[in-house]
Order: sequence, then structure tokens, then C-alpha cells
Amino acid sequence: MATLLSPNLLIFRNHTRTTVNQKKCGLPVKIISCSCVPSRPTSQIGFYRRDLMLFGFSSSAALIFPPSGYGTEEEFKMASVVDDINAYSYLYPLELPSKKLVFKWVESRKPERYSSAAPLSPDARLRIVSERVDIIDNLIISVTIGPPNSQFLKSKDKGTWTAKDVADSVLADKAALRITSSQRMSESSVLDTHASEVDGEPYWYYEYLIRKSPTKSAQESNIYRHYVASTAERDGYLYSLNVSTISKQWKVMGPLLEKAASSFRLLPPTEDYVPPYKDPWRFW
Repeated sequence: MATLLSPNLLIFRNHTRTTVNQKKCGLPVKIISCSCVPSRPTSQIGFYRRDLMLFGFSSSAALIFPPSGYGTEEEFKMASVVDDINAYSYLYPLELPSKKLVFKWVESRKPERYSSAAPLSPDARLRIVSERVDIIDNLIISVTIGPPNSQFLKSKDKGTWTAKDVADSVLADKAALRITSSQRMSESSVLDTHASEVDGEPYWYYEYLIRKSPTKSAQESNIYRHYVASTAERDGYLYSLNVSTISKQWKVMGPLLEKAASSFRLLPPTEDYVPPYKDPWRFW
């Protein structure tokens, strides 16, 4: 099979950046086994539904292509998810052989339309449209959709948006308590941001920390969740993939989560696609 298929590669952090902490890690878009190596020039080819259907994969199928031209320092087995309702896809890790880890994912929120999705804040602007968790390894992958926050993204021209402004926009709406945007921002700390263009569309990537509990009464205030996220815009809404683990596990889990975030793609809509603005009153 390896001789018949040519994998598409995408470098996760080989773009214009807004910080100096540069991490370079090869992302195989159609490859299961991959390794973190110094980046080198490569074409940026999107991860689309046709790539899966061409080889008979379902909407959640393990990808088993071997690496081509990359080292074997670290291998990750990953699977794909395609959400036709919201028209996006991403990869998530199944195994980390070097650590003998087999992840035990549970789909805690099945994909659903924006109008019926669970809100992340009292104003219900940002909503979770799908989520999967691994309770044992303390991993969470979620996709959220919400309108841009005009406090940070003042222009309607997304070509002028910076990754930091997009991160601030999403994080300002990401809170479970009835507090102000500035208070929500104080719960989080953005570590790193950068942007890239894939198939002519901008994608914004950011890494951030959020306190385990947003209240002052938290017993372990030094425990944080470490996130990496990817955001893209369509139909006036921000689609974001967030993957996270607790801070003490980041050294081991971080490379896997970065690859998951980098694989996030908006797909060409099908007849099953429901845009966020359609039937906003509908809750079923």
C-alpha cells in the first residue's frame, strides 16, 4: 500500500509567527506514523473528505499509511473524523507506541448543529458542536463554533486578522461563569500564536493555558490545562478545534495534540451541512 499512495505533508509550525518560541514538527495529513523532525519545504495540501472516500474510509477510520522520507524517532497512530453537519475534519491520536499508550476515547458529544449545541458561556455565543474525551489519560478534543468578538476582531476582512486577535476573540467567549470578557481573559494565558494559509484560506493556530478551575476557591490553583487550537472562518463564524491535557502531561502528549490541531480542516459543504445561522431558534 505504501508504494501506491503518496502522503500529503503539512508542517505545523513553519509559518509567519507572532512569538519567538518556534516549534517545528512535521504533520502527515494522510499518514498515521509520523515523527517530529526539523521542518523543510513542503506543499500545503488540505485534508479533505475525498482523500478518505478515495480509499474507502468511513467518517471515523484509522489511517495506516507509513511515513515517507521521515525519521522514526516517534510514531503516532491516528484516526480521522469527518463531521458532515458542520463540514470539517480532523485527526486524533489512537496510540503512542513508544510509551505503550492506547487511548480510550469516548464521544461525549456527538456532532450536532450550532443552534442545538451546548453553550460555553451565558450569552451562548460560543458553542460546543462535538467533543471526545479520554478520561484515563486526561485528554479532551472539542470543536466549537461562534461569531467573532468585535472587541478583538474589529474588521470584517479576515485577511487582516492576526492569530493573537483570533485567539483572544475565542477565549473571551470561552467561560462557564457570568463574568466580563476581561475576567475571562485573565483565566487564560496565550503562549504562542501563528497563522498559515491552506488552499487559499487562513488558519490561525495558538497555544494557551487555562486554570483548572476559574474560581478562587480551587484547591489546586497551580494545575492548568494546556491547550493547542486551530481556528478557521466560514459564513461569518469561527470554527475552532481545541485539544488539551493537564499541564504536567504536556511533555508527552503535546506533540500528538499539536498534530491533531494542525489537521483541522473546513470541508466543502454537502447536502448535510447546516450553517450556524440557519434556524437559530431550533433546539432539536
